[in-house]
Amino acid sequence: MELRKATYSSPGAPGKRGFEDLECFNLALDVVVNAHEFARALPADEKYDLVSQIRRASKSVTANIAEGYGRFHYLDSLKFYSNARGSLDEVLAHLINAQVLGYSEPKYFESFYALIRETERTLNGFMAYVRKQRAGDELYGGTRTAKEEPADYETQDPDES
Repeated sequence: MELRKATYSSPGAPGKRGFEDLECFNLALDVVVNAHEFARALPADEKYDLVSQIRRASKSVTANIAEGYGRFHYLDSLKFYSNARGSLDEVLAHLINAQVLGYSEPKYFESFYALIRETERTLNGFMAYVRKQRAGDELYGGTRTAKEEPADYETQDPDES
C-alpha cells in the first residue's frame, strides 16, 4: 500500500477560501484519505473497533481545524487547533496499535507516520502564528477586565426578627 494525496479542489479562489487554504488542513485531508484506505485493509474482526476509531479520529482533525478557523478570538481558535492535534495523535496511536498487531507493512507504517508528523509540525507552526497574531484580543481580551463596585450588605440576626 502507498500513501495517497487527497483529491479535493475547492471552487473558491485561492487565498480567499478560508481554512481550505491552510497547509495544515490540506495535510490533514491527506491523513483522512490514508486513514480510510488503511482502515479498509484491516481484518474484518476490527470493523467495529480499530476501523471505526481510526476513521473518526482522522475526520476529527479536519473538523477541528475548520471549527477553530471559524472562531473570532484566538484563544478559542487555539482550543480547537489543540483538539485537532490531539485527534492527530489519536490517529497515530491507532496506527501504532495496528503495527504492533501486525496489520501494517513496515514501509507503509513509516510513510504514514511521517505524514502524520509533518501534519503535526505544520499545525504547530500555524498555532504559533495564531498565538502571535492574538486576533480578537483588542476587542475581547487583553487589558479589558470586568469588575463590580464593592457593595455594603446588611445582615440581620435571625433572633432579632
